[in-house]
Amino acid sequence: MKLDIEGRIALVTGADSGIGKETARCLLAEGVRVAISDQPGGTLQQSLADLRSFGEVVAFEADVTKLDSVRALYGQVRAALGEPDILVNAAGVTGATGDFVEVDDDGWLETLNINLMGAVRMAREAIPAMRAKKWGRIVLIASEDGVQPYIDELAYCASKAGIINLAKGLSKAYGCDNVLVNTVSPAFIATPMTDAMMEKRAAEKGVSFDAAVQSFLEEERPGMTLKRRGRPQEVAAMIAFLCSERASFVNGSNMRVDSGSVTTI
Repeated sequence: MKLDIEGRIALVTGADSGIGKETARCLLAEGVRVAISDQPGGTLQQSLADLRSFGEVVAFEADVTKLDSVRALYGQVRAALGEPDILVNAAGVTGATGDFVEVDDDGWLETLNINLMGAVRMAREAIPAMRAKKWGRIVLIASEDGVQPYIDELAYCASKAGIINLAKGLSKAYGCDNVLVNTVSPAFIATPMTDAMMEKRAAEKGVSFDAAVQSFLEEERPGMTLKRRGRPQEVAAMIAFLCSERASFVNGSNMRVDSGSVTTI
C-alpha cells in the first residue's frame, strides 16, 4: 500500500533505538525526509548511520523536558529540512516504579515531565505551521498502561493516560485544520526499555533473560495471546499508516498494538 507521503518532512523523537528508530525507517522507505532526535549521551549517531541508506535523514540531540531545547530542535529541523508535516513523539521512560506509597514527588514529576509534558512541548511547537499548511499528522506514543494500569508503575500509567487524553483533545481542537492527532498504544515491545526491565527481573529471579520474558508474559501479561514480545517494526507500521494519506479520516483514535493485552473493549 502506497502511503502517498513522499516528500513530506517528519520529526521523530526517541529515535536512537526501538520504536522511534523503526518508525523513522518506515517513513524513509516511503520517501519522507526525516529528522530524528533523542537526548544527549545516547546512540543517536549510530541510529543516523544505520538509517542513512534508506533516505534523507538528519539527527539532532534534544531534551524534551526543556522548552529551550525543544525550540532549538525545531529551529535545527527547519534549517535542515523545512517545517515538519509529521510529528511522532516516541520519547519516553518507564520512570518511577514500586509501591505507590514509596514513590516520592520527584519520581512522579520526572516521569510526567518526560512522558506527558515532553509530548505537550513537542506538539505545541509543531501545530501552528501544520495549521497554516492545512496538513499535519501527529502520533503520540501511549501504552496499554494508559487504559489498563499496573500497580507497580502508576506514574508511567498516569502519564500514558494523559497522552491519550491529550491527543483526543488536540484532535478535537485542530482536526478542522486537517491536523490529525492519534495515539498508538503498544504492549511489551522488544526495546531497550523492556530489555532493561527483563534483565532486572532475570537477576532478581536468578533465571535467564528468556525465562524472565516468559514468566513475565505468564504472570503479568496473560492477555497477550501471541505469547511473545512485540517487534518495533510491528508498532512502526501502524505509526506510519497514521502519518499517511491512507489515514485521512482517522483522528483522535488510540490504536492498540498489544497482542490482545488490554482485556476491555
